[in-house]
Order: sequence, then C-alpha cells, then structure tokens
Amino acid sequence: MSHFPNHSEENYLKVIFKLQQKKLRKLNNIAIANALDLNPATVLEMVRKLVKKNLLELKEDKSIQLTEKGKKKALLTIRRHRLWEVFLVNKLQYKWNEVHDLAEQLEHIEAKDLTDRLETFLGHPVYDPHGDPIPDKNGKIKAHETIALSSAIKGKHYIVKSFADTSDVFLDYLSQQEIKPGLKIKIVQLHEFDQSLEILSGKKQFQLSQKVALNIFIQPL
Repeated sequence: MSHFPNHSEENYLKVIFKLQQKKLRKLNNIAIANALDLNPATVLEMVRKLVKKNLLELKEDKSIQLTEKGKKKALLTIRRHRLWEVFLVNKLQYKWNEVHDLAEQLEHIEAKDLTDRLETFLGHPVYDPHGDPIPDKNGKIKAHETIALSSAIKGKHYIVKSFADTSDVFLDYLSQQEIKPGLKIKIVQLHEFDQSLEILSGKKQFQLSQKVALNIFIQPL
C-alpha cells in the first residue's frame, strides 16, 4: 500500500465515523481496537497522530470524537468506497457480496477528478449496492432514518434498507437467504428465549438470529 500513504488514517476515520453513527455511550481506544481488530496500544498511537492533525479530538472523559475536518475526510473516503462498489457491481458484473474488499483498496485513490468523473459515469447514484447513501462531493450525506431489525415489532411490515455489516461473508449469507435492500417483510414472531425472530417475505418464511437482525436496517411501511 505504499502508493496510498494515508490509507491507515482513512481507515481509522471511516471506522470512527461508523462507530459514532451507532451512538456508543463512550467511543474510546478499546472500541476502535475491537472494530479494527488491533492492539489498543497501536490504536492509541494513531489517535494521538490524528489529534495532532486536527482530525480527532479527545474529550475530558477520554472519549474520542471526529472534528469537522476529520468527519469530512471520513465521508469522502466513504464516498469513494461506495462509488467503486456501484462501479464493480453495475459495470463489471461483480456480485454485491464480492465487492467490499476490492472497494477497500480502491477507496484510497484520492484524485478528486477521478471520483467526480466516476460519479458522472455511473449516473450520479444515490445509494450503493448495499443500500447505503453515497456522500456528495462536499462530504455531505443524506440522513438514513432506519432501525435495526432486532427492534422490529411483531405483526408490523417493513422494508429492508441497508446493513451494518457489509463484509463479504455476511453479504454471502444474506444472498443465500435472498435478503437485499428493497425486500418487504412482515415480522411473524419474536422469540424471547434467544432474541431470534421469524419474518415473512411473500410466501417465504424464515428465522434469523439476533446477531443477523442487529446488522439489518429497516424502515416501517
């Protein structure tokens, strides 16, 4: 990755932005280390570096927060990632569960002109293949008002919008279950014992674990 000297910083900022979206009670080095599967000491070193660059700030309670500069940089990285995913799926016919790792590499090409041309070439898409909104060229992102499937109410109807986990292995699982953005579902049963739930889509009924339900975002119909 020598061609992308800032790729580590961008990965940290992107992960911190996503963690902030989850509204954790306290976003600290341990939470970031767990998300990146790194040693907390390694994370601390990078956090200090990003604070010096005015990309992060440390609060009095030792929690971590993106500065406006850091948030914009994170969103522009996410913008490139999601545009490349659209390109890989729509133009190169990759499956939606095959593009995350490729986009992780391509997102570090920072040439603004290339990103803007890519967006125009793709017809200015609003969402990526996983249902996530694509930030605009100014680092602004459309609000995505959703709830986790795990918070759904029995008997109610919903539409699948996006996913918290976009790893290839999770998306492969969803593909096997034929769960994609736009899928209309009804909550048939909620199991108190293990927090799993049964959903109905058309004539197909199936059960999902709590772990899966936590990673699927929906909107009520």
